[in-house]
Amino acid sequence: MSGPYETRMQRRNWLTEDTFEIRFSRPPLFQFVPGQRVRFIRGEVERDYTPVSSPQDEAIDFLVRGVRGGRFSSVLSSAQEGDLYRFTGPHGYFCFYPSKRLPVFVATGTGVAPFASMARAGVRDFILLHGVRRFLDLYAEPLFRKTARLYVPCLSGWRDEGEGAAGAFAGRVSAYLESHLPAGAYDFYLCGRKEMIRDVIHLVDRQFPESLIYTEPFS
Repeated sequence: MSGPYETRMQRRNWLTEDTFEIRFSRPPLFQFVPGQRVRFIRGEVERDYTPVSSPQDEAIDFLVRGVRGGRFSSVLSSAQEGDLYRFTGPHGYFCFYPSKRLPVFVATGTGVAPFASMARAGVRDFILLHGVRRFLDLYAEPLFRKTARLYVPCLSGWRDEGEGAAGAFAGRVSAYLESHLPAGAYDFYLCGRKEMIRDVIHLVDRQFPESLIYTEPFS
């Protein structure tokens, strides 16, 4: 069943000055697989978001970055407890597909959302590279520290090597992959900015040609 479903906003937790986690009630018949999206509908505006919660959770959590002029993120940023929303879904196929190859999750910004859902649903022993500008933007860091074989924050805006997250890399996720990931065949899951996905696909084709690639662009 794809809906539409009705849901009510339960709470919002600001993580940074422009990013927040927002919780909605879970419609009784709604099911999803970690990595899938839902499509919120409010008037003429539609917007896709990926849950960060587990499919077993009683509520549904989303990670939202407020975009200046964004027609839907601005609505969610001012939503009040109890406000009614509608959505359809689940949509998409950016799900975890187990294989004998080591999974490498690569995210930028809030593109880490599907990987949080996968980890909360029991996926373990993966490599996760999270590309952000600042340490403050490392959403769900404690979760990935517990579940990943290797968790590498890749900080493009990092200037002070004396502070911050353990094991951080000063640079983009593509630079880390090119210089630090051993040769071999992997399952790459790429979620985030289109530019990152483009650069990493080219890198994988050149440096890890026996690998598989799954992609999900996030704006």
